[in-house]
Amino acid sequence: MRARIDSPILYLHQDDVPRYKKSGSVVRNSYFWALRSIADRALFNQDWEFADEVWPALTRMLTSFAEVGYLGYSETLLEFDDGADIPALLKPMATWVAPEDDAEQA
Repeated sequence: MRARIDSPILYLHQDDVPRYKKSGSVVRNSYFWALRSIADRALFNQDWEFADEVWPALTRMLTSFAEVGYLGYSETLLEFDDGADIPALLKPMATWVAPEDDAEQA
């Protein structure tokens, strides 16, 4: 999930956050509600916002969903622009993405 930080808020790109589907899988819908429950703002067609107070919970939650193996890394890994400063609390579930890698996925 594409991420950026504008201190002290972490933003997840609106196109990368999970979608709730009424007839969707239990795991994906649980993931949606779990992320939404700790978000400060999770509005439709806007980036989701997470205050620094919930970053430890966010990291634990992303780790748990990744370890189950049902969701892919692109759905549970925070992807920051190459060279961005990643806070220590988020490092276990974060990585950098080079600009050319990001352009290939678009």
